[in-house]
Amino acid sequence: MALRLSLTALIAAALALLAGPALARCSKNLVEEFSPRLQRASFDDGLRLADGPSPNRAIITFLGHASYQIDTPQGVRAITDYNGINGFGRHPDIVTMNNAHGTHFTDEPEEGITYALRGWPREGETEARHDITLKDMRVWNVPTNARDWSGGVRINGNSIFIFAVGDLCLAHLGHLHQRLTPAHLEALGRIDVLMVPIDGAYTMGVPLMVDVVKQIEPKIVLPMHYWGRAQLDRFVTLLAPLEPAFVWPDKPTIEVAKEELPDKLTIIAVGGDGGG
Repeated sequence: MALRLSLTALIAAALALLAGPALARCSKNLVEEFSPRLQRASFDDGLRLADGPSPNRAIITFLGHASYQIDTPQGVRAITDYNGINGFGRHPDIVTMNNAHGTHFTDEPEEGITYALRGWPREGETEARHDITLKDMRVWNVPTNARDWSGGVRINGNSIFIFAVGDLCLAHLGHLHQRLTPAHLEALGRIDVLMVPIDGAYTMGVPLMVDVVKQIEPKIVLPMHYWGRAQLDRFVTLLAPLEPAFVWPDKPTIEVAKEELPDKLTIIAVGGDGGG
């Protein structure tokens, strides 16, 4: 079954390019999109949400743990929370990393990567800041706090990375350890696809992570960083008051287009029973 959602209107909102990376953000929706209500969906040949030549689309592949691969129409490849292990095929052009654990970063990225973006500050810095563009992909970050091993707070120790492909905006929460502030939400802007850690322990409790999803209000949520169906079921149950659609694809790859986003929140379990 193909998911084809009609739009009553579409205005292509340009990304705000205001005065450097601190002001980078995804533009807010100018028009609300309306489509039939979705309760359940299943796909016999994997999930494909995009067809046609739209520049506002991305192919997203779950690689394991907190790593997603994002491919653009112009052939740019990015990998999130890149650890030098998760990945396949040709090397990525852009990688983003957070350093909460060794499974989220590497000090030795493979050769040929154009941009290796660290989500934590280097020595002498107060925060990491990035804003780069390669062909049809723009990537920047919003710093957030993280816990240290003693239970204290590492100010700006994590980054939410945002990937814009045309007018499609994807965000990866990294190793998030806090609710978002109004300043964070303003910096993020409108997010269409959100990659969310749902382990409930190494990041933060699942009820708090559900609150973050409610704060950001994405159209699509991709769970990650979990082990076993029970963690996924708990996350979905806590989001039940929002009456989301739930999609269980049989392949770890989906394609998403801005023009065909669902009207309501849709959870897609690209990681299957466990994030690895």
